[in-house]
Amino acid sequence: MMTDERDRDVLSKDLMELQIGQIDLLIAMYESDSAISLDATSSDLLDTLRDWCESNRETAPQLTSTCINLVLNLEVAHDSGGLAKSLQLTLSFPLTAEANASEPPAARIRLQQPDWMSKSEASRLTAELPNEDVLTVIEHAKEVAREYLAQSTQAEALASPSKKETSMVRVWFYFPSISTREKRDDLVNYAPAYGLTGFLLSGKPGILCLEGGPVAIDEFMNFIKTDSWRDIPPQHKKVSERYREDADGLKRAFNGMQEITDMLGERRGERANRNDMKALKAWLEKSGLGEAFERVLM
Repeated sequence: MMTDERDRDVLSKDLMELQIGQIDLLIAMYESDSAISLDATSSDLLDTLRDWCESNRETAPQLTSTCINLVLNLEVAHDSGGLAKSLQLTLSFPLTAEANASEPPAARIRLQQPDWMSKSEASRLTAELPNEDVLTVIEHAKEVAREYLAQSTQAEALASPSKKETSMVRVWFYFPSISTREKRDDLVNYAPAYGLTGFLLSGKPGILCLEGGPVAIDEFMNFIKTDSWRDIPPQHKKVSERYREDADGLKRAFNGMQEITDMLGERRGERANRNDMKALKAWLEKSGLGEAFERVLM
């Protein structure tokens, strides 16, 4: 059972000096950029504890709080340039510990979700912060945030008016086989960032249908081949474009991007990876795309 902080002992003078040393180091590092701030309670308490550590008094002063809180505002920019974004961290340095502790407790770090990061990304970043010294944790947070910012900027660029295309096509790709879960997830999860809709059918054979701008589709497939599939030998990256619909006034048949593998009939084969082509044909006909079946698979 975790001990209530109110029942823990105030840090010894030696440990308090170490804890205050960490705080002073951060203030010195970021004070010139006005990137760090303390509330009035923490500021007064820090001054009181610093005076105690520099005095000959043995008895610790009365604590008005069990921790000192700092807010750190970091500037995060990705490698391709562009405006830097703000990332706010709250750092809480405990002033109490269990009896006979040999080191001051590690700072607790929380991330304030920025408007350019999704809630799930913010939660994942916080959960994955390493159990290291505070400077290492801050650098880790900046690095991961930089990766998220790059992804966010890419998606915004693809969706911006300058990248929108006036024409719309529907392109059908054929895979002799596609089964790796990670590769399948990438095809489905990254397509919306390129403004694409459609479906993926994995197994033998595999079918990928993409709807969207022709340039966006080409860029997406290039991304998949060079990024998602970068660890696959070239001879195993077998995918071919079988059919491209580009009629004037072509409308989307799908509202989003999804995998339909488990939606179609009974799978056959030794590993249950061979698709039911009759079920696929019926599903395409129901979706108003029956003509595509013969052009892609026959």
